[in-house]
Amino acid sequence: MTTALGTFTTRPLDPFPSSRLRSGKGGTVSDVELVHRWVTHPKASFWLMGGARLEDVEREYMAISAHPHHDAFIGLHNGEPAFLMERYDPTEVELKGLYEAEPGDIGMHFLVAPTDTPLHGFTRAVITAVMETLFADPSVRRVVVEPDVSNSAVHALNKAVGFEVLREIAKPEKNALLSACTREQFETARREGAAR
Repeated sequence: MTTALGTFTTRPLDPFPSSRLRSGKGGTVSDVELVHRWVTHPKASFWLMGGARLEDVEREYMAISAHPHHDAFIGLHNGEPAFLMERYDPTEVELKGLYEAEPGDIGMHFLVAPTDTPLHGFTRAVITAVMETLFADPSVRRVVVEPDVSNSAVHALNKAVGFEVLREIAKPEKNALLSACTREQFETARREGAAR
């Protein structure tokens, strides 16, 4: 996706700490080292990994890589790592048994990398790129998410791209606002956003 802020793309996250080293602002790092920096940053408190060691993050993303119903991606902004995206089957991961699934449902998490030089509108551009990536699969009819009830910033972003709150649910690690966005709701939100 290309916007006024630049080009947004994704690639599969490589969970192996010693392979496919990337150069970035902090030198040469693996995907796992990069994600460790992101998920342990205070701004990522809702990821519940603030005290995670590098080995914990490696183990988590190795498990996701091996899971048949869960995938992780590094999001790129103009070719540089800038966000994390996870896609999952909500009938098998995260929401299994907690909601009424519909055919074509896909689950999603995203995290924008912390920065000292934020760009106005960047996080909204990221979530829009994430939604476009998910809906690029024609079998996906609806995206479901389960953000923490107290994560008001994400609730506002979700609403801006078309999510509707279904109800509050209790998960083992948090109380969450189960929310869903159909392809049609996303397209309507994009049109309305472009008209502003």
